[in-house]
Amino acid sequence: MASHAISSEERSWSIGTVLSRTFAILGDNPLATFGIAFLFGAVPQSLYAYFVTATLTTADRASTMGAVAVSIGSFVIFMILSMLVQGALVRATLAHSEGQRATLGQCIGTGLAVAVPLIGLTILMLLGMMAGFMLLLVPGIILYLMWSVAVPALVAEKTGVLGAFSRSRSLTKGARWKIFGLLLLLIVLVWLLSGIMGIVMLAGGMMPAAANGTLVFSPLYLLLSGVVNTLVIAFWSTAQASLYVSLHNWKDGPQAQDLADIFG
Repeated sequence: MASHAISSEERSWSIGTVLSRTFAILGDNPLATFGIAFLFGAVPQSLYAYFVTATLTTADRASTMGAVAVSIGSFVIFMILSMLVQGALVRATLAHSEGQRATLGQCIGTGLAVAVPLIGLTILMLLGMMAGFMLLLVPGIILYLMWSVAVPALVAEKTGVLGAFSRSRSLTKGARWKIFGLLLLLIVLVWLLSGIMGIVMLAGGMMPAAANGTLVFSPLYLLLSGVVNTLVIAFWSTAQASLYVSLHNWKDGPQAQDLADIFG
C-alpha cells in the first residue's frame, strides 16, 4: 500500500522532505527518471539547438518567416513532450511512495495516456500566468504557486483539467510561502549546475561559433548540453511530483489507492 514508504512521516511537510524524496527517487530509479528526461526532453532540445537555432541565427530576411514558423512548431512539440515527461515522472514518484519501482515502459505509458488533458491544462495555465505576469508580475507568481501541483493532481487523481486547478489550489493553501522558497531553491540549484557547465564549455572552447555564415555546434557541446538538460528536466519534474506527494500526505494522509487502481 502507499503508506509503506511514508508511514513514519508526521502530517507535516518541509522543503527538506521534498528534496530528500526527489533525490531518493532519482537514485532509486535512474533508468526511468533520467531515461524519460533524456528521450523526451534532452534529445528534442539538442535537435532544436542543432537545427532550428542555427537556422534562426543565420536566416536572411526572406527566410525569417519560415524559420519562425518552424520555431513555433517546435515549441508546440516541446510542450507535448514536456507534458509526457511530467505525467511519466508522476508515475515513478507514486511508485516510489509505495515502495515500488515503475519501469520505463510503465512511466511512458502513463505519460502517453494523460498527454492530451495535460496539454489542455498547460495551455490554460500558461494563458492564466501570462495574464497575471502582465499585471505587475506578482499575480502571475501567485497563480503559479496555486497551480504548482495541478499536473501531478491530474495524473494521480484523474481530476480532469478544471478539477486539477481546484485540487492544486486546495493542496497548496497554507503552504505557498514554503512552495515559493522551494521554487527559489530549485532555480538556484539549476542555475548553479547550468553555470558550472557553461564555464566548463567556455573554458574548453566548446561554445557554438559562426563559420561561413552558419552557427556550428560541436559534438561535445551537444553532448554536455544533453547531460545538463537531462539532469535539470529529471530533477525539476521529479521535485514537482514529490511536492504533490508531500502536500497530499500533509492534507489528506498517505495515498490510499494502489497504483493498479490509479493507473488501471
